[in-house]
Amino acid sequence: MANKIPEETIEQIRNSVDIVDVVGEYVHLKKQGRNFMGLCPFHDERTPSFSVSPDKQIYHCFGCGNGGNVFTFLMEIDGLGFVEAVKKLADQANIGLPNVTVDDGRQIASSDRRKLAEIHEWLVKFYQSCLLRTQSGEKARHYLQQRGFSDETIERFQIGYAPEEWELAAHFLEKRHFSPEILEKSGLFSKRAFDGKIFDRFRDRIMFPIWDSRGQAIAFGGRVITDAQPKYLNSPETEVFRKGKTLYAFHLAKRSIREAKQAVVMEGYVDVVSAHQAGVTQAVASLGTSFTNEQAHLLKRHADSVVICYDADRAGIDGALRAAELLQQSGLYVKIASIPGGLDPDDYIRKFGGSRFQTEVIGASQTVTAFKIHHMRKGKNLNDEGDQLRYIEEVLRVIAALPKAVERDHYLRQLSEEFSLSLDALKQQQYAIYRQLKKSGMKAEANRNVNMRGHVRKQTLLPAPLKAERMLLAYMIQDEEIAQRVQEELAGAFHVEEHEAVAAHLFAYYADGNPPDIGAFIDQLGNEKLVRMVTELAVTPLNEPANEQEINDYIQQVRTYPKRLEIEEMKRQRKAAESAGDSDEAARIAMKILHIKREIKGMYL
Repeated sequence: MANKIPEETIEQIRNSVDIVDVVGEYVHLKKQGRNFMGLCPFHDERTPSFSVSPDKQIYHCFGCGNGGNVFTFLMEIDGLGFVEAVKKLADQANIGLPNVTVDDGRQIASSDRRKLAEIHEWLVKFYQSCLLRTQSGEKARHYLQQRGFSDETIERFQIGYAPEEWELAAHFLEKRHFSPEILEKSGLFSKRAFDGKIFDRFRDRIMFPIWDSRGQAIAFGGRVITDAQPKYLNSPETEVFRKGKTLYAFHLAKRSIREAKQAVVMEGYVDVVSAHQAGVTQAVASLGTSFTNEQAHLLKRHADSVVICYDADRAGIDGALRAAELLQQSGLYVKIASIPGGLDPDDYIRKFGGSRFQTEVIGASQTVTAFKIHHMRKGKNLNDEGDQLRYIEEVLRVIAALPKAVERDHYLRQLSEEFSLSLDALKQQQYAIYRQLKKSGMKAEANRNVNMRGHVRKQTLLPAPLKAERMLLAYMIQDEEIAQRVQEELAGAFHVEEHEAVAAHLFAYYADGNPPDIGAFIDQLGNEKLVRMVTELAVTPLNEPANEQEINDYIQQVRTYPKRLEIEEMKRQRKAAESAGDSDEAARIAMKILHIKREIKGMYL
């Protein structure tokens, strides 16, 4: 039987960390009154509804209902088990733990996920050793030196080398008792058809670990040293690696992003490594030009603005514009950097140095509109009347789609000055295009609204007695005396099953001599649905101190609820009797209703 972590140790760990600091590692928080607000990391949103209370040491999302304490936050966002979350915070707080394993019903992770994590951890060390300590790694070391990568950078990014041998890494892991089946699941190895043996997919490549937001290696990217193809080879998606949810080097850039409130997004890992070495430590990569909503929302939780710095080729330009649209939809201010001479970021840094890259590329980035207009000029002879008119038409369509009048006016004036055109004429044509776009977009918008209707979280209005139960629980969580009074007068007889469950847990919690502490109480629940309810109750506005008459009214509403339901049923019976012409039965039921109403009135005396 595995040992459990003592409750007093769990409480010590929870009291040694600030939930605002822990959540702040994942969510860009802003102080609002006594609490902190940010975009919820558990569902997509553009308006912050995620609240963190430093006083109560809990979080709650008013949009999706997610909530809990510092342990449940780490469990939810990092996919940890309870014990893993406790261990992680214990390490941060420098609190020693006994030798414990999971024995509380909350599993750390699946066996396969743990093994995949171990495989990647071993291979990071293996590839690093091959790079730094073997004869076969000499050409890779020389290549990295030529690229200008320092020893510190190689160590920071855990860069390694996969030798040319076909089964070297596979044998390394098999000696450590990893089965061929789990090696194949990692995506780093393949199986030969003729003999069924496992062999290495990555050979004679510089190896770049790809991490999740916690810094756990979950994949690899390999770059060839020679002219072999493909130039870059990434791990396929696996149980632990989802390309569209991952930003390369995010865990290394996260602090700089929060401090600068700005992220720099690039295409690949080599560009990011060069950028960090050049001092642009807020750089991350989208692992290709297929930027996703998940990546945009991840950045939004930490930054206010983003500079996109993709390659200067056609694919890079198209990818930058697609990424810009998603980032803007997430509420980020977006600019796009243009690299002179058709170079990629890494080439530019090696040729001109980090200082010029910061000032002449990142510092000179353009708004998305300015970037679009600039690239519309390419391939056109603006001295030719036909090309000029086509260019103006294209620019006006871009301007017409801008949401802010000030922006539209700014670019219209630029266009007017450049081609000596009447500003009024440009405004008229732009407005005509705007009306056309609006008309064609109305139907699409209507369809979007219909499709989204089923995803809106509905707020159900509770009848007064059921609302009274919630208000009582909200007071009980924060006041032991109110909980004792409710227990004496109602015996915990709530009429909603979840309310009754919370009350029962709370009575037991106080009976054990625990003081009111929402964070500690949440740890006793062990039920996600109840945790969400308790955190929602904990952020319910209450009178401080509680009003005696208010508590009494809530108790009476709960107590009389069954009789009120009985009255409603009798009213239906009376109406049915009246419809059937049975006046005597209707009168008899009316007398019973009057009698029950008197009983209810007596309960309030």
